[in-house]
Amino acid sequence: MQRWIKRLAVTVLCLLAIAVVLGASFEAVMRYHAETDYPAPGRLVDIGGRRLQIDCRGSGAPTVVLESGLDNLGSLSWAAVHDSIARTTRVCAYSRAGVMWSDPVPTPFDARRVAQDLHAVLTAHGEMAPWVMVGHSLGGPYVMLFTSRYDEEVAALVLVDASHPAQLAHFREAMGKSMQPATGAMALGSTLAWTGIVRLASRDAAPSTWPTIADVVPRAYLPTSLEALRQEADAVAATLDAANRATHLGARPLVVLTATNKKSPAILAAEGITRAQGDRMQAVWDTLQADEATWSTAGRQQRVPNASHYIQFDQPDVVIAAVRGVVARVRAAHVTSPEHTR
Repeated sequence: MQRWIKRLAVTVLCLLAIAVVLGASFEAVMRYHAETDYPAPGRLVDIGGRRLQIDCRGSGAPTVVLESGLDNLGSLSWAAVHDSIARTTRVCAYSRAGVMWSDPVPTPFDARRVAQDLHAVLTAHGEMAPWVMVGHSLGGPYVMLFTSRYDEEVAALVLVDASHPAQLAHFREAMGKSMQPATGAMALGSTLAWTGIVRLASRDAAPSTWPTIADVVPRAYLPTSLEALRQEADAVAATLDAANRATHLGARPLVVLTATNKKSPAILAAEGITRAQGDRMQAVWDTLQADEATWSTAGRQQRVPNASHYIQFDQPDVVIAAVRGVVARVRAAHVTSPEHTR
């Protein structure tokens, strides 16, 4: 019996070893195909020993800068609006360090470094202020920190269902539980990504409103983006705390776009909350979104019907109109000099 058990154990271990080798080989092949089938749009720009992907289109000033939220879409978070905005002015989308095509950074995540990285890649790419900063979700705090650091260069902002610096405290009060993002699955996935298991597990299709490119390509790069996402998610509380000191936007044009759709049953289940809790969370979100519009004396909120958190995919025309509107206000207030026209 003992000999039989030993043989069975050896057999199982051998099968596991074969599965791991096959999985790792599969992952290596798929990473090669991702790089060849879906090369970086725009350029990979060196910012001092590492490269960030940036995709700039169109011409004219001010330059619109698009900052994605806490996801692995990178510059493709704006796939549904990028070209339309580029018809009337210069517009740049990029991927943060470690996400999609951009190189990871060896130091621990710091939201203030996001602002520095973004400014560095814009400068290295030859882009010029003034900037109109557009931030989705957690990208909202990132563009606020950018504005605080490069105050004289930012002319206007558009916040797309953006995170509020005080949201974790308000959510805890309303929900009776922490809504800090759980990162255990991300950490495990990042550790095991080389085995191919993440790629095999990420088969769920994106919502029907999403452009195909924003579904297929990010899934191809998910295994290599997971570690950067985990670090960003772990730092959400610190990021929001830092942004809390950057909410004074003066008299800059500011548009706050707020999604009005209730959370779907699938999202409620993923977040581990009931419909009643989801409704309370939505009420808190609406209040916080209204507060964001007060950060500038020229701010306004626009509630967007038939839109989920990804307004830029569900109602792209609303985002395009908001950006064009603030661009027009900046142009009306500042005579564009020839050197700012590309």
